[in-house]
Amino acid sequence: CAKHFVGDGGTTKGINENNTVINYKGLVGIHMTPYFDAIVKGVSTVMVSYTSWNGEKMHANSFLVSHVLKKQLRFKGFVISDWQGIDRITSPPDSNYYLSVMDGVGAGIDMVMVPFNYTDFINDLTYQVKGGIISKNRINDAMRRILRVKFSMGLFEHPMVDLSLEDLVGSKEHRDLVREVVRKSL
Repeated sequence: CAKHFVGDGGTTKGINENNTVINYKGLVGIHMTPYFDAIVKGVSTVMVSYTSWNGEKMHANSFLVSHVLKKQLRFKGFVISDWQGIDRITSPPDSNYYLSVMDGVGAGIDMVMVPFNYTDFINDLTYQVKGGIISKNRINDAMRRILRVKFSMGLFEHPMVDLSLEDLVGSKEHRDLVREVVRKSL
């Protein structure tokens, strides 16, 4: 998962979940470059940032998510929200959940992390699709992307966990590998 799309490291005064104020050329040249490489190398998912770009929340930014990421960059995986990311579209957070669902899914987020109020999410999304507010094409696009990733991972061919490998999780060999990955990534 490539994250956090996009401009996360350029917020005003470096404040988390803040606003990245920069023109489009600067955003592409500075903040979008790592995504070009990740997409070429076949990244399966991209997580949207809590930040805003010039005042527009990334979770509601259809230009950057749908037009740039999915169309221009030809990203074929799925776009996932951050934890309660659509809740933060409104200020204060969760003040208009109906609007947040509409704006987030409408912007091109394919999978939404909804840890608590999932029944509200399901009800709002269902109502909006049935009412034509969110198109069935948008839902079909999300499902195609999610299923494409799951099929490419072999989740349907091998849906169950191999319990014989359980003792390896957290083993010295795994911890050593994780340490090596951290060293190389730093």
